[in-house]
Amino acid sequence: MTDRRSFLKTAAGATAVALAAPVTGACKAVDDKALGAVSGAELIVPKAQGLRITGTFLDEISHDIPHQNWGAKEWDADFAHMKAIGIDTVIMIRSGYRKFITWPSKYLLGKGCYMPSLDLVELFLSLADKHGMKFYFGLYDSGKYWDTGDMAFELESNKYVIEEVWNAYGHHKSFQGWYISTEISRKTKNCIETFHTMGKMCKDISGNLPTFISPWIDGKKAVSAASGSLSKANAVSVQQHEEEWNEIFDGIHDVVDACAFQDGHIDYDELDAFFSVNKKLADRYGMQCWTNAESFDRDMPIKFLPIKFDKLRMKLEAAARCGYDKAITFEFSHFMSPQSAYLQAGHLYDRYREYFGI
Repeated sequence: MTDRRSFLKTAAGATAVALAAPVTGACKAVDDKALGAVSGAELIVPKAQGLRITGTFLDEISHDIPHQNWGAKEWDADFAHMKAIGIDTVIMIRSGYRKFITWPSKYLLGKGCYMPSLDLVELFLSLADKHGMKFYFGLYDSGKYWDTGDMAFELESNKYVIEEVWNAYGHHKSFQGWYISTEISRKTKNCIETFHTMGKMCKDISGNLPTFISPWIDGKKAVSAASGSLSKANAVSVQQHEEEWNEIFDGIHDVVDACAFQDGHIDYDELDAFFSVNKKLADRYGMQCWTNAESFDRDMPIKFLPIKFDKLRMKLEAAARCGYDKAITFEFSHFMSPQSAYLQAGHLYDRYREYFGI
């Protein structure tokens, strides 16, 4: 009788031979052409009915998704993946958050921030130059707004950050705009004054380059990332949303060129109602109406994983129906990139390409 050791040795040898042997005949890997013949392999919804994603945030200063620890090689490859599906705009979501920063700012280092190992502003601008993209610089987030609820605290640092970053990096061809990174959902304390002041500072120093904001809608899924709940009862109504944002847009439209509401905090059957209001308000005040099409899923207890393709499709189709001007996403590198740490992200990339025929 064969002992266990001999059996395992023989089995391992047989496996190695099998793996080394060429695959022929019926054992060949299924190629794309053969897959197309499989029943159920084709999309059963009309293709390319949604608004194409042409912009993405770059999230390297985050507090609720993991870093992928990429260097220049990985970022260069990711910009190429973005370009392949038509992304023409990249937005640094914030240049710093509390003590972590993306570039060696003399001002912020002097305020106790940590020295970064890479100058990501220079890297991203250089890659945007190389790949023919527009780069929007996201302002610094001190964290004081989140602690106090008062946006005015963000003015103190950013009046220095805006000047410093423009003097250091404004020569790049790809430096084409500004993102006012403080996120709100309702009429937050000092929001109109703060948005207006920061928007004007950005425009004055850069020769009127465009600015934009990306607030969230205070819908049923607007819960804290640290919360164990997926929804809340006291969601904003469409009417209240319209009233509050009409007042905000009225106070900022001369220095804020576009608004990209985050689309993940409302349910899918509410998209058209809120999107229609957003477009109406933007048109009223001469602003661009963008959508921040979140490519991560807010409907799962695990926070945060790449979104199911149909959910992203439905949101992009609603944006197209409502006549939106541009779709950006939060965010490609984690949730849509073929080289993301999440395996599902590459599959989302493939489904997106199939749908749009890319």
